[in-house]
Amino acid sequence: MLIALGLVVVYIVFVWLVFFRFRLMKFTIVWGVVGFWVGVHMFLIFIVALRFFQPYSMDGHVIRQTIQLIPRLPEPTILEEVLVEANQPVKAGDPLYRFDKSLYEFRVKEKKANLAEAIQNALILDTNVDLANDALDESKANQVYAQEEVKRYTDLVPKGGARQETLDEWTQKLAAANAQVAEAEANITKAELARDAQIEGVNAQVASAEAMLGQAEYYLDQTVLRAPDDGMIINQQARPGLVVGDRRIGAVAVFVADRDPYFLASFYQEHLKFVEPGQEAEVALDIFPGQVFKARVDTVWWGTGQGQIKPSGSIPTFRFPQLQGRIAVQITIDDPALKKLPAGVHGAVAIYTGGGKGFEPLRRINMRLYSWANFLFPMDFL
Repeated sequence: MLIALGLVVVYIVFVWLVFFRFRLMKFTIVWGVVGFWVGVHMFLIFIVALRFFQPYSMDGHVIRQTIQLIPRLPEPTILEEVLVEANQPVKAGDPLYRFDKSLYEFRVKEKKANLAEAIQNALILDTNVDLANDALDESKANQVYAQEEVKRYTDLVPKGGARQETLDEWTQKLAAANAQVAEAEANITKAELARDAQIEGVNAQVASAEAMLGQAEYYLDQTVLRAPDDGMIINQQARPGLVVGDRRIGAVAVFVADRDPYFLASFYQEHLKFVEPGQEAEVALDIFPGQVFKARVDTVWWGTGQGQIKPSGSIPTFRFPQLQGRIAVQITIDDPALKKLPAGVHGAVAIYTGGGKGFEPLRRINMRLYSWANFLFPMDFL
């Protein structure tokens, strides 16, 4: 900065000596235009240095995290009670809205009955396996008896001790007994498969019934919408009688969280050439005229909406007014007062990159002039 000031001073002294002190040249309109033009370009040194080494933005706002409050209910449900007023601070877990729970209580009772039935069915499956084994034992006994009778009559018929019709009859009974054994073995396999259909050691039907009961209890619990974090609802428009559920699209309110507010400012892209996280910054908030807060750069958001192209059947079209997008920089203010500020508070921010040290005082003066000007601006005397 001293070099720049020296050059300006030397130039002014040179013009004064040449044209006014010693009158070595006649000062004319042409020389006046030339001298002014050269002088303006010399002053550009200050503008360039301030823009790149101490970038400045008047487009800064306090940002707070917001949460869309959307009831998670599968059926059209009436809002019965609003438990908080607008701008009322609440803690995480505090009830905000209470909806009609009649239908969901009935669903829970139904699913409990289904679970009890499934448990009984699981016990019956064990009994079915025992019955199938008993039936197999009986079929095998009949099979053995029929085999012995066929063998006995096979020996007697050639000797004339029995008739052929009797042998044929027992041969048919043996075939039927063999079929019964096969059927009994298949029934055992079927009963065992039904009994052994398990998920993590629990019968599949019981597990399914438990899952359905858990879902019903979940929706019953959702009939009370609770605060997801510490914060408040600024614009409370929901009223009893409002219907929510699968026939409503969107949130019933917006919840503004207290936790982790930050300051976000937009800069022209070229001014961020030397900006990096951790650098010193200052913030002047309009809500606090005459005060300048110490801060630091948290993150540079290297992206704008112009860098996003949504899938479509059209080729992107670029227009001149959208040629340059501003880049956002997230600033952390080293003051606990920020946690109490409302979302959207406006202010100016200056970043000190560490380069061009001699120009920093000019930017700091600029920040304090902005802050003190907030006592007067906007000029509204009514």
